[in-house]
Amino acid sequence: MKLSQPLKIFPTALHACSYLPARIARNAVIDPSFPMSLSVYDYLIKSGFRRSGQQVYKPYCQTCTQCATTRIDVKKFKASRSQRRNWKLNQDIVIKINKGEFKQEYLPLYAEYLTARHESDDYDGVDEFLTSDWCHTEFIEFYLKEKLIAVATIDVLESGLSAVYTFFDSKTGSQRGLGVFAILWELEYAKKLGLEYVYPGYWIEDCNKMNYKTRYQPIEGLIDGQWRSLPK
Repeated sequence: MKLSQPLKIFPTALHACSYLPARIARNAVIDPSFPMSLSVYDYLIKSGFRRSGQQVYKPYCQTCTQCATTRIDVKKFKASRSQRRNWKLNQDIVIKINKGEFKQEYLPLYAEYLTARHESDDYDGVDEFLTSDWCHTEFIEFYLKEKLIAVATIDVLESGLSAVYTFFDSKTGSQRGLGVFAILWELEYAKKLGLEYVYPGYWIEDCNKMNYKTRYQPIEGLIDGQWRSLPK
């Protein structure tokens, strides 16, 4: 890809790792003044980068390489028995696609999810965390009997869908496996759009919160600069 100007990458300060205890981490971030676009981001996501709001980053730790960005081949994906059960169970959920802005109606659901899953009540700036002005972001709304029970935030890229963040009602989510259902729905949506991949985010083998991604087979991880199959 030919860029309009040089792409500068800067390391962040060292900080405590969010996923592995007693580890120190840092990221490499793209110069925020760079004129980011969907095409450039699509190229970068294939190179291991992700976005958080406007910031495009990837892990850049000197002594640890456990974070591997992942992709699921839409055409090759085969649902497991439990995933097929999950899909069947949730067929009464109504899906609506919001191609506009973050809705204030999402806030109570997001706040409840943070409290239940992360023991946090700090949801200030959530709209800035989920969106950017250069990316095509969609909010997938899941309704059960007209009640909003989940929202999956995705970026629609040239090569696939990037799963940004999913939050849901904790009780219903546990009963119905809404996190699983959201990924299954995204795979179907990507197929409908004629896209090649779903990018579910980073995989960390030694972190229970991050290693679930290998349940979606076949899945590949970017390891040492090469896309390699990850075993279940």
